[in-house]
This record gives sequence, structure tokens and C-alpha cells, in this order.
Amino acid sequence: MKNLNRIHLSGLRAVEAVGRLGSIKAAADELGVTVGAVSQQVQKTEAQLGVQLFERRNRALLPTAHVLAMQPHLTSAMSSLSTAIATTERGREDALTISVAPVFAGKWLVWHLKNFSKAHPGIRVRVEATVDLVDPDTSDVDLCIRVGNGPYPGLNAEKLLNQRIFPVCSPALAREIREPRDIGKLPIIRDPGQMFTWKTWLDLFGLDESILQDGPTFSDGSLCLDAAIAGQGVFLAWETLAVYAVKSGQVIAPFPERPATGLAYWLISGKNAPRTKAKQAFGVWLKEELQASIGRPKGADVVTE
Repeated sequence: MKNLNRIHLSGLRAVEAVGRLGSIKAAADELGVTVGAVSQQVQKTEAQLGVQLFERRNRALLPTAHVLAMQPHLTSAMSSLSTAIATTERGREDALTISVAPVFAGKWLVWHLKNFSKAHPGIRVRVEATVDLVDPDTSDVDLCIRVGNGPYPGLNAEKLLNQRIFPVCSPALAREIREPRDIGKLPIIRDPGQMFTWKTWLDLFGLDESILQDGPTFSDGSLCLDAAIAGQGVFLAWETLAVYAVKSGQVIAPFPERPATGLAYWLISGKNAPRTKAKQAFGVWLKEELQASIGRPKGADVVTE
């Protein structure tokens, strides 16, 4: 600990960020300060340590052996400090941090979160949109919303809603569809990262994936839905992604059948984290809001723990 007496923490933060992100500009953006401030902190730390941490070549900073040796320790330490500070938020009744996949956050949660705020004005919600796995027992995250098979060993996992899928397309393309087989005449918009296939829906009608045509491919479900709205083809969507686009008439669901994928939406919390009234309120609201938004009968495809 004595070594820290001569080194400013703000300087170590700057060195860690520059080393991890590869540039002063990126570090400044992350730390919320100016480029000049980061540069000064790096220089001060070099002076305090008495070593050169970065080589300056053509406006680029290259980490020296000193930084390469320090980097993993600095990153781990900064992460630990962040977790330590986050513990002041854990257990609070007026704040929640929710981790959720970007697609669900952008296409469903942001459109409905205002309803939670109206019902619970005293609870402040912070949303972290990420596909990274998060451990709510060791991070500042209170609740995670995830799609998967479950269960989740070592965590509290409440099944909210079974995931169901159905084809959607623009109103113009929908006029060309009379029966399920007609989908095979149109371009198919694909997301290679989807956790389900067309087989689940086609099996209902005795059809095979071989009837499907080629079409544009996007690595994100939101982009696939946007492509369907733009008339580029037919997309096999899931309810929470497409609910607003269907209700607003941006896309048409030509058929009512919505088979389950075998996946479900789960609300996940830490085994060792405190069960607060804020968490309970959000869980109850989320389950009811999901049902109401997609128009399922109350209790349909929902498991109540």
C-alpha cells in the first residue's frame, strides 16, 4: 500500500484506460474528461514512477513493457474498485440497475419503462444494454433479463414468458401472401445469430426450409426488422421485437400462428443479493407488462413462481 502514496489514483485510471482502449481519445471518452486531461495524467504518472509508459510515434501511443506488465493488474484493480463502489447502491429501495440485451432494450423496454416509472415514481432505473454475461452477485447489476433455456444454477431465475415466433413483412409484400407456402416466393431476411430456425414455424404447415429463398442477412435482430419494414423480405420475428411494428402497421403478420421456440424470458437476480421491494415491484410489473404488450390472455404461457 505504501507504493500508492506517491502515485495519484486518477493517473493510474488514465494509464489503465489508455492501455486497454489503445488511444487517449477513447480513454477520454470513457472517463468523461478532455484529451488534454488524460495526456497530463499519463505524463504525471510517468514522472511519479520514473519510467516511460508509452512511446509516442506519429501521434500514436504504444505501450511499453512497463504498461504491458501493469495492465492486467490495473484493470483488475479498477474493476474491484468499481464493484466496491457499486455496493453502496445494492439493497437500495430507490434504485435499480437492469442488464438486458440491446435488442430487447431498444425494441421493447424503452417503450414501456415509462409505465413502470408512473407506477413507481420513487424508483430510479438504470439500464445496461449488453449481451455479456453478468453475475448479479458480484457486479452492480440488480436484475438481468435474458432469453434462454434455463435454469441458471447458482442464481435466482424466474421464468416470465415463453418466446413465440411468427413471420412479418411489409404491407406491400403481405398482399402477395395467400397461404404459408407463398412465403417461399419472397426473399427471406436472416439473422445468423438467432437461437431458433424457420423449421419451428414451417413444421406447423408440413413445409420444409428448402422452400425458402435467399435474402439479405444482418447480424442484429433490430436491423432485420428494419429491413422487413423497408420491404426487403420476410423476417421470422419474435413477439417482443415486433410487437410495436405490428401494432403500428409498419409490418404485417400474415398468419396468426405463433409457435413457441422452447426458449423463454427470464428475470435473474443474485442468490446472495438482498431481495428489495424495488426488485419485487419491477418483477411483478415486468411480467404483467410483457403479457399486456403482446396481447396474450392473462396467464397464457406464463409461469408464476
